[in-house]
Order: sequence, then structure tokens, then C-alpha cells
Amino acid sequence: MSKKLRHVFVYNKTRETFLAFRVTVADSIRGRLVGLLGRRSLRPDSGVWIVPANAVHSIGMLFAFDLVLIDKNFKVVGLRELVRPFAITWPNHRAESALELPAHSIFCSRTQVGDQLLVERYEARKPSNGSGDGRTRMEGLPMDFRPAGANGPIVQIPPQSSNLDSRRSNFADTQTR
Repeated sequence: MSKKLRHVFVYNKTRETFLAFRVTVADSIRGRLVGLLGRRSLRPDSGVWIVPANAVHSIGMLFAFDLVLIDKNFKVVGLRELVRPFAITWPNHRAESALELPAHSIFCSRTQVGDQLLVERYEARKPSNGSGDGRTRMEGLPMDFRPAGANGPIVQIPPQSSNLDSRRSNFADTQTR
């Protein structure tokens, strides 16, 4: 029986930056054993959160990744940038879990040891007003955050014809000759 994958996002409260938007939670025995094995790469906004873990290995992996070790209060207690394939990291006894992120995530988010992280559940929902027409409700949004014309009628903009492009290219040809 397969369990549905759960996702979280990771936000660095200290630096006010995101580390990743879609991190898979690996809290089962099988999930922790597999981790990133079998993947050829990681999407820039993804990762794997291994719970519990205080060290990882990259034996059998095909790419380098960044490793963030976190304690039980979601404070960063260890960092390893660009963990290469076929490596084993030393255990950090203060760590309760490990985040495996795409290479250079630590540098881009400016994460340092001691930073406070926020790890929250990720739920992607399609907003709907129940009418089935694909439009979303804007009543709950403040006026500043509503798109222009959200309360008015929707105006269709016809696509431009390709004749304009052909005229433009002919004009350029006559000017260069």
C-alpha cells in the first residue's frame, strides 16, 4: 500500500528567505532509506526532509546537493554545501532531521548555523468560486491586491495575426538593401 507523499516548505525566519517551496517528507523507514536515490537531479525549489536523521550518505547518487541539519526546535545546527556522490557525512548529535536541497541552496538563501527555520505543511489548492467557469473569487482580497479589472467584465483580446510579422520582416529587408 503506497502512502501519499506529503510536502512542506522551508522558510528561514532569521534571514527572511525561502530554502525550498516543495520538500518531500521522508519519515518512514523506506522513505528515509531511499531519500534522493534514483533521482537524476532536484528541481530548484524542491528537496527531501529526512526525519529523524543526524547524518546522510550519498552512495549511489548521481548529483551533488546541499545538506542542512536541524534540531528539534528547527534551528540550524549544521551545514554541508555540495555533498558529492558516494560520500558519507559525520553525525551531528544535536541534529534531529536533515534537509537535502539542490546545490547552492544554502548560499542563495544565506543560511547559517543558528538560523531559525519555519517548516510548514504545503497544500496546493485550486481556488474556485464553485461556478466551474475557472474564474476565482476576489471578494476576500483587499482592493490593493486585486488584479486590475477584477470587479468589472472580462474583455477578450484577439490574437494578433501573423501578417504583421511578415510585413515587419519585409520592411527590414527593404531598409537593409
